[in-house]
Amino acid sequence: MNSVMFNPSVKTSTPAQGLMQILCLTVFWLLAMALPLGAFAQANSAAESMGLQVRQWMSQTHGVKAQDIVIAPLDDRLKVQACQKSLTVDNPFASKETVRVRCPEPVWQLYLQVSLPTAKVNTPPTVASASVQNPMPTANSGASVNANPPPTVTRTIVVTKRLLQRGVILQPDMLNEVQASPGNADTMLLNTVKDAQNAELTRDIPAGQALRVSDIRRAIMVKQGQTVMLSIGNKNEFQISIRMEAMQDGRLGDQVKLKNPESGRQVSGVVTGLNTAKGL
Repeated sequence: MNSVMFNPSVKTSTPAQGLMQILCLTVFWLLAMALPLGAFAQANSAAESMGLQVRQWMSQTHGVKAQDIVIAPLDDRLKVQACQKSLTVDNPFASKETVRVRCPEPVWQLYLQVSLPTAKVNTPPTVASASVQNPMPTANSGASVNANPPPTVTRTIVVTKRLLQRGVILQPDMLNEVQASPGNADTMLLNTVKDAQNAELTRDIPAGQALRVSDIRRAIMVKQGQTVMLSIGNKNEFQISIRMEAMQDGRLGDQVKLKNPESGRQVSGVVTGLNTAKGL
C-alpha cells in the first residue's frame, strides 16, 4: 500500500498570513497612487489661482467684469507650477486677447488666449403714435417700404504676402492687413501687423493665409555668444553704444546679462531688437 510522504521543508500559508499579504499590497498601491494625485491637485490649484489673477488684471485694465472673461483651456499635458511670488500679467502684443503670465520664482511664463465680452449697443425704444390707425402699410396701400439690408460688418486680419518658412522672424513688409467677413468667428486670428512684428513663425505658412496666434511666438533676438550693441543714455541728450557679448539668450523685452569682452565686466540690459539692447 502506497503511503503519502509529508515533506516538512514545504511551508504552507495560513489564512491569516494570506490576509496580511493582501493588506500590505493594498497599502502599497494606495501610497503609490497618492503621489501623482497630489501633484495633479497642486497643479490644478495653481492653474485656478493663475486664472483668477488674470481675470482680476483684465477687469482692472480693460474695464470689464471678471466673470465675463473667458480663458481658453490649456493643453492637458501642461502642468502649471505654483508661483512662490506674485505673478506678472500683461498684454505683450497689441491685441488684448493675448495675455502673458510670468512667475519670478520658479521662473516660467505662459501665453493665454482670452475672450472679452462684446459691448452691447443700446437701441432707443420705438415710440408708437396713438393717432396712427394702420402703422404698417399693406401691399395694396401704395406706400413704399424702405427695407434696407444691414451693412456688412468686416474685421481686419493679417495674411502673408508670400510663402514664409518656419523660424522666420516676421517683418511688416512680409504681411498685409485685409478686411474679411466675420463668417469665420475665429478669435485666434491676428488683427494687426504689430501683433506679429519681430515674432517667429512656428510652422510654414503659404502665401495669402491668415495668421493665428498659435502660428507665432516671441523670437530670440539675442543669442548667447553673439555680439550685442548696448546703448546707454538718452537719444535726446547723450547716448553711447558699446559692443558686448551676450551671456544668455533673450527675447524682445527680456533682461539679459552682457559682458564687455575687453574688461570682462558684466552688466544687464533689456533686449530692444535683433542683437540690440539698452542699459538699465
